[in-house]
Amino acid sequence: MSSTHWTSLVACACRHYDRPMPDLLKLLPVVPDFPKLGVSFRDISPLLADPQAFAQAIAGLRTLSAAWPFDYLLGIEARGLVFAAALAQACGVGLVLARKPNKLPTATFSESYGLEYGTDMLQIQQSLLPRGARVLLVDDILATGGSIGAAAGLVQQAGAVVSGALVLLEIAELNGRAALAGRSVAVQSLLQV
Repeated sequence: MSSTHWTSLVACACRHYDRPMPDLLKLLPVVPDFPKLGVSFRDISPLLADPQAFAQAIAGLRTLSAAWPFDYLLGIEARGLVFAAALAQACGVGLVLARKPNKLPTATFSESYGLEYGTDMLQIQQSLLPRGARVLLVDDILATGGSIGAAAGLVQQAGAVVSGALVLLEIAELNGRAALAGRSVAVQSLLQV
């Protein structure tokens, strides 16, 4: 599907509703104390359930992606995969999955990272990114920068180059952007709180 065709589909999806364009931030409610006490979780499910809002989000992310040259998108598990898959289709580029441990069938690169509520690890398949490929990282939310920083490390292990990082929502008070700047990863966010 060409980029022009995808843009037409998004415009069509957004135009065929008899209500105004949705306020995307209102479709990302805060769920207090999830997944553990003291954490405020942003639920993307209402945004995904609204086809007009989801189309609007993908169109906005596609516009922001024009800031960088890239050959591949790398989607970060779990929720970043949803946006990365739709965006890869819109941009006409390949998609590489950054998954949690033991989810990929072939040899992987691994990178651990800290969360605001623990630690975790991401992996990518070693055979997918060609050396020197330009990779745009995609996640749903930028909080502390841990998962995006780990994804950048995976791209570097593969011998590819991180073009930048793109997120639906940035939680500014958690300083993820500053943490990623320390790793030389530029970030664009569609929304910010």
